[in-house]
Amino acid sequence: MDQLLTNVMLYWVNRTGASSARLYWERRQAPETMVPQRPVTVPTGVANYPGELIRSLRPHAERFFNIVHWSELPRGGHFPAMEVPDLFVADVRSFFRPLR
Repeated sequence: MDQLLTNVMLYWVNRTGASSARLYWERRQAPETMVPQRPVTVPTGVANYPGELIRSLRPHAERFFNIVHWSELPRGGHFPAMEVPDLFVADVRSFFRPLR
C-alpha cells in the first residue's frame, strides 16, 4: 500500500495526472496517429513484459522504428520499475551501454 500511495502522490502533488493520461486519451481519439508518418531514425529499444496489456510485435515495430535493442522479459507488467526493478534497470543499462 505504501508503494501504491507513493506512486499516486507523485502524480497528485506535481499535478501531472492529466498529462500522464493524455497519451491514452489521444490514442482513443485518433488511433491512426500513433503510427509514424515516416521512419523514426532515433535508436529505439523495446522491452516487452508479459503482464502488459498490449505487447509490441517486432516485425511491425521494425517497419517504423530503428530498433537497436529488443527484450522479452520473463515477468513484469505495465509498471516494471515498481514491479521488477532488477529486470527494468538491467534492461535500461543494456539498451544504453552501446550508445555511450
